[in-house]
Amino acid sequence: MTRPAAELQTLIGYTFKDEQLLKLSLTHSSAKKKSNYERLEFLGDRVLGLIMAELIYHRFPEESEGDLGRRLAPLVQGATIAQISAKINLADFIILSDAEKAAGGRANDNILSDVYEALLGALYLDGGLEPCRKLITQHWTGVLEVMIRPPMHPKTEVQEWAQGRGLPLPLYEIVKQSGPDHAPSFEIELHIEGFKPARAEGRSRQDAEKEAALKFISQNIREKK
Repeated sequence: MTRPAAELQTLIGYTFKDEQLLKLSLTHSSAKKKSNYERLEFLGDRVLGLIMAELIYHRFPEESEGDLGRRLAPLVQGATIAQISAKINLADFIILSDAEKAAGGRANDNILSDVYEALLGALYLDGGLEPCRKLITQHWTGVLEVMIRPPMHPKTEVQEWAQGRGLPLPLYEIVKQSGPDHAPSFEIELHIEGFKPARAEGRSRQDAEKEAALKFISQNIREKK
């Protein structure tokens, strides 16, 4: 059962002046083809990128542009946003069609990520940057605190790991491509000889390859250190 949006306002510590914005940010396209969160997600993605860039700019004053960029990428990627959504139980508030619910939509990382960004978009339109900054700081502080050094790009990490063990270079294969031209979805499989393929989805080929590399890392590299 979908929890009422009013409970989410209590959870995030913000009361919307326009509650219809909040409801729209939680509405998946399977529930309403036209009045859904997609436009708010577009806006929220930019809000998240701006505020996260501001946070790391001030937190790491000695770092170069390149180092800051390497920090920013994993912080705003779909997998990280989905984890934040899961921690605050945002899935409970998403408005989905019955078919999407049955297909496991509430556990879909892409949907969880999209809804969080849509929520930020709605927050920005309703209250400006400050409530967005407050929410992002609250949810990402723990993630930032464990970032001792700029992370390596996941594809680079996988490649260097494979080369260090005398393995063939990673192969990224498009398994499936779907969706309209303006909003495609890619499914990628990462293959390294002797290991189970890692499969992931993304809104671009680059995003899907990065997510597949992250999945391979979690399954085969970091857990075995």
